[in-house]
Amino acid sequence: MKRKVGYYLWFYPSGYFEPFSPQTEFVKWATVEVTDFDKIPKGMEGFTLPGGLYAVFPHRVMDTDIFQYIYTTWLPNSTYSLDDRPHFELLGEKYKNNDPDSEEEIWIPVRA
Repeated sequence: MKRKVGYYLWFYPSGYFEPFSPQTEFVKWATVEVTDFDKIPKGMEGFTLPGGLYAVFPHRVMDTDIFQYIYTTWLPNSTYSLDDRPHFELLGEKYKNNDPDSEEEIWIPVRA
């Protein structure tokens, strides 16, 4: 049986990173991919992720410094800037909950 793909979506308010403050609140959703919105369980919502350019960072879950690297090293030294769309983690076939060998992808919305 093929495993469903899960996502963690982060919705940051406009200007969240300028200037960054760890006290600024944001919304995080745990989601799962579906084929249509007709069979969503009661109490849940449908969401269509807007398309666009993303920088993708594969990483091991135990690598806790990945976000610091993305926002303080990679992004400032790239030719991209953050876009105002949801950020997300893709929990695909290599994701194993609470396993040190677990892998996932971090998708950061960018614009050229």
